[in-house]
Amino acid sequence: MYWTLELASKLEDAPWPATKEELLDYATRSGISLEVIENLEELEDEGEVYDSIEDIWPDYPTKEDFLFDEEEY
Repeated sequence: MYWTLELASKLEDAPWPATKEELLDYATRSGISLEVIENLEELEDEGEVYDSIEDIWPDYPTKEDFLFDEEEY
């Protein structure tokens, strides 16, 4: 399983919190790329509920990671 910023960003609008099955259903219905679906299928399914993309990919960058101060502009 590999995540890139482009792949992970496809799940930003997913119905969080969600289980693996709910995320797969969302990805399938939304026409999200096959790579995202394959990554979701590789998640261990222990009935875990994911609160956000950070639970799936802990290195997912946040706004703070880009060092952009919105108040300056």
